[in-house]
Amino acid sequence: MGATIRKEILIGALVGLITSTIGVVLFFLLFIEGDFEYNLKYAYRFGELGKIIAIGAIPNLATFFLFLKNKRIYRARGVLLIIMFLAIGILLLNLNLI
Repeated sequence: MGATIRKEILIGALVGLITSTIGVVLFFLLFIEGDFEYNLKYAYRFGELGKIIAIGAIPNLATFFLFLKNKRIYRARGVLLIIMFLAIGILLLNLNLI
């Protein structure tokens, strides 16, 4: 795999990670009142964090299809890679392994 391909995948992964983070933060700011840190701990304690992460990852669909439409296939692969890591993380959260 060439250096430029790795670079494109890394850029896509970073965009996917940033998009997911923004999605989670926006969810907390728009739909949950109160302190962000307290609500994050509360969601973790009561097993709701995985659901919030999944909702926050929805904007990754837009970035994925935007990369595909602009023929940035390797960047789309990076976004898909982050989505898979998030899915594994959500699975581990639901199984109480994290």
